[in-house]
Amino acid sequence: MEIVIRGTGEWATLDTGVAGPRAARQLEDAGLRQGASVHVRDGVIQRVGAADEVPSALPHLPVLDVGAMLVTPGFVDPHTHPVFAATREDEFEQRCRGVSYEEIAKRGGGIRNSARKLRGVAPQQMLDAVLDRADGFLLHGTTTIEAKSGYGLSLDSELASLRAIRDANAAHALDFVPTFLGAHEVPDEFRADREGYIRLLIDSMLPQIAREGLAEACDVFCEAHVFSVDEARRILLAARALGLQLKLHADEIAPIGGAGLAAELHALSADHLVVASERDLEAMRDAGVVAVLLPATSLYLNLPQDAPGRRMLALGLAPALATDFNPGSSPTRNMSFVLSLACIKYGMSAAQALGAATWNAAHAIGRGGKCGAIAPGFVADFAIFNLPNLASLPYHFAENRVHTVIKRGVPVVQAGRLLPAARNGG
Repeated sequence: MEIVIRGTGEWATLDTGVAGPRAARQLEDAGLRQGASVHVRDGVIQRVGAADEVPSALPHLPVLDVGAMLVTPGFVDPHTHPVFAATREDEFEQRCRGVSYEEIAKRGGGIRNSARKLRGVAPQQMLDAVLDRADGFLLHGTTTIEAKSGYGLSLDSELASLRAIRDANAAHALDFVPTFLGAHEVPDEFRADREGYIRLLIDSMLPQIAREGLAEACDVFCEAHVFSVDEARRILLAARALGLQLKLHADEIAPIGGAGLAAELHALSADHLVVASERDLEAMRDAGVVAVLLPATSLYLNLPQDAPGRRMLALGLAPALATDFNPGSSPTRNMSFVLSLACIKYGMSAAQALGAATWNAAHAIGRGGKCGAIAPGFVADFAIFNLPNLASLPYHFAENRVHTVIKRGVPVVQAGRLLPAARNGG
């Protein structure tokens, strides 16, 4: 299929000639164009020109005119947990009454609560739930997500979760990048045998996942009440030996050195980083590890502090932004809202926030050079907003101003409504 997409409004292409993850000063250039046209063939961008340039050069092709609206690459959400059986509004009520996240976890809530609910869910029910959640991502302008397992915490349930992600990727226009997060928590049956669970992860889960090709990366929740730095290192080195890329939940609640471990292992990203030390942040920068910031999570959990985003930007780290969509600590798929929070909390400009949610986010999940920009050779994913310019995107706080979403050159959202193409792979 070939098509030309054109518009006369502001286009933030992120095509600036700077390769690799970008520091804050580099993200200030969003590759803005006033009007543009794009030639798409088989879902990939072939050419980008002025508004009338490509239609004039290829008059035989159909043209999709998006008018004067703001056009950006589709959002890339580099940290989500879309496979779960039930919401946890009861825990939200507890936190609102002063019970901490850690205390809820110690009582058997949190991740272990979700694991108990997910086990035994039929595969089709699991898949249907993921597909419904994928619709919500598209409706908010997100065209690619990193999708984690991690609410199974057993061989069978983790495999089922990753198979649901695989099957959803085949059935839905949204692109899923699968990550294994079996080391999300120690399940109930191993509370008195942590080493036994770690051996299960290393000796059984990881090899089976690698044999089936169910994940591209392995993540570990490296935190004082979950997995220590030494435990996380063992799990991640085993994953690397099987060909998986590495990611970490790091230093969200206690500064135990997860960010430093991410630097040591040259992970794709370290995420959360609320209390990471400056020394570890500098090590991440030097190692080229993307810092994935999750401002909606800190807000939703009412944490006493947020990640030191302003300091990270000043240090020259490459920031990415994510929703952390999950049933317990950030039940949102609204990346525009996350951009607003990043501007408010971290002092990002609109251009920096967009670049962190597209270009850098793609690098945080091993998709750099493939998505996150409007440029030749990139997947033709576009989010089109009923807005006059990029500066207005984070300004409209907690609103969804997405009008049209184009996935691989095919409209999947129009006038804020999901189209049938969303459920057949685009």
